[in-house]
Amino acid sequence: MSSRSGSGRHSITIITHEDPIGRGPANYMIRADLSDRQDGWREQLWTRQLTEDRFEVTCLPFFTYGICYLDVVTIDSNHLVTSVVQKSGHRTLRVALVGEHQDRDQLHELLHGKVVEAALPHEWLQGTYLSVDLPPGTDPAALAETLRAPSQAGALHWEIDA
Repeated sequence: MSSRSGSGRHSITIITHEDPIGRGPANYMIRADLSDRQDGWREQLWTRQLTEDRFEVTCLPFFTYGICYLDVVTIDSNHLVTSVVQKSGHRTLRVALVGEHQDRDQLHELLHGKVVEAALPHEWLQGTYLSVDLPPGTDPAALAETLRAPSQAGALHWEIDA
């Protein structure tokens, strides 16, 4: 994450993707406004420009709800997402490891191994947040089963977004 001063009363925090799955030489950066959950927060989204005002998302959003890999969005003059105009059918499984939990490092390794074994595209943010692409037709039951016990133990939080 990075911060910079905004033109208003508070600073803007930009959540950036360390290694987006669709990184390419022609990527175009846009932002999703997260201030409904955390004042001044934005998530940087990697995209591929389709037309002057339409962009295909080429990363896995960590905090932006309702936008998944390969969805098509529009933006305003500030490069902030205004709407999703075409859904791709992909879903995003998100996991947030509890940083202070004693099993955090072991859970990171376990989850990383599971998504690699399942051959699912994924991104990590600061080793704590995991976003996994669930292409159309993907059954997340095996991953959900892996997450169930650590979630009940308070070691992580998870959700699936479409």
